[in-house]
Amino acid sequence: MLLSLDETSAAPIVGELDEADLRKLREVAAMMRAVPASAVDEVYAEFVGRAKEAVAVPRGGVSYLRRLATRALGEGRTNEIFTGAPRTGLEQIALAEPAAVGALLENEHPQLIAAILSQLETPRATVILESLPAERQGLVLARLGTMTDVPAGLLDGVASAIAAELPPPETEASMSVDGVARAAAILRKMDKQNAAVILTKLTDEESGIAAELRRAMYTFEDLKSLDPKSFRVLLKEVAQERLVLALKTASEEVKQKIFAGMSSRASQLLRDDLEAVGGVRLVEVEMAQREIVEAALKLEAEGRLSLGDENDLV
Repeated sequence: MLLSLDETSAAPIVGELDEADLRKLREVAAMMRAVPASAVDEVYAEFVGRAKEAVAVPRGGVSYLRRLATRALGEGRTNEIFTGAPRTGLEQIALAEPAAVGALLENEHPQLIAAILSQLETPRATVILESLPAERQGLVLARLGTMTDVPAGLLDGVASAIAAELPPPETEASMSVDGVARAAAILRKMDKQNAAVILTKLTDEESGIAAELRRAMYTFEDLKSLDPKSFRVLLKEVAQERLVLALKTASEEVKQKIFAGMSSRASQLLRDDLEAVGGVRLVEVEMAQREIVEAALKLEAEGRLSLGDENDLV
């Protein structure tokens, strides 16, 4: 609740807390990424009687909590509480040598490894994943792809195996995880050949997750990274009516890229078709966009174009 309030509102509340409570809040804030708005509704209702709107994203984690403490308690007392405090397990993992982390995680359950990777920056998570045995990498990505949230206690259990000091798991907070997006982002950062091997293996063992990861790796908007020549190759594989549908909600940048990959006459015909098309359902637009992305992925696999790595997911 504190991290969803502005400083003016939150500082007096912090001023009423004792040091032990503030230390507990510090440990939880260090692990928080995002909180569903629904999760704070009951807290607001309990403290202020009603909650018409709830802010779902914490305002800066530990740094914001420290500013609140400074405002309420003063710089000296805040420094006593925050300076020199042991790092949380996740903070130590984030700063440790990735290969060393991978070696310690090697024998952990794939679900636990995925929970750790979900909270790390994509480049670091990628290196750690690649340091694991090849047969484990696909299993970890499969688990990550199914995650929607991770109990803080679960993360503490994994971190305790690789960090010297961990905060006690006093609060079973829940951290929002877009597992499919995170797994897709890691795949995009990996060596393409290695990523292809993992996806192929996943297709055999976890076909549903593999399909979701393939869809999440590239969106229709990512096609703006294609050069005009690659666009021409792609457009030869796309029916005009599907392209018109796909462009219905596309950004101006994507539209201009596609127009640039066509002849003047074809470009004008496409513009005319776009103006003439009436209202369509969003699901139909998304389906057409997905078909075109799938065509681009197929062409990349055949070596006829490259989607590049310009628009990494986060």
